[in-house]
Amino acid sequence: FGIEKITDLLFYVKKPSEAAYKVEAPTAIPAITESSVSGSVDIKALLALGTIEHGEKVFKKCTACHVVAKGGKNKIGPALYGVLGRKSASISDYKYSKALIAHSKIWSFAEMNSYLIKPQAHISGTKMAFAGLKSEKDRASVILYMNSFSDNPLTNP
Repeated sequence: FGIEKITDLLFYVKKPSEAAYKVEAPTAIPAITESSVSGSVDIKALLALGTIEHGEKVFKKCTACHVVAKGGKNKIGPALYGVLGRKSASISDYKYSKALIAHSKIWSFAEMNSYLIKPQAHISGTKMAFAGLKSEKDRASVILYMNSFSDNPLTNP
């Protein structure tokens, strides 16, 4: 302990008054919060970003667990034919998580958008382990693609 004090006296180094290197901090990107997702998203503008064709490509990530075709069978996840406009957890022959059953909302464009950002954050306790779609274009496209697979598709806002 004493050696440190003695060396400080023998080899005194004056510290500079200002930093030699100035590092510019990157501008912070605001995080998506649940409150910013829940009601303040302009769905019309969001859906304008997407296309059904792009949604078909992005939906390939979902095909490991979901089927979107009419008459499709449930896989790891439920069949998604006609999902938009339908109440959550409403397919009788699929075993949903308790969290999704308790959620009991209608799958609107806004609700689906919020869910697809990060399913576990939107409905805590859901069985869906998918991390989510961060890209607005990808989410909009998948929503438009899923909406096209319905007997009564929702009208675009």
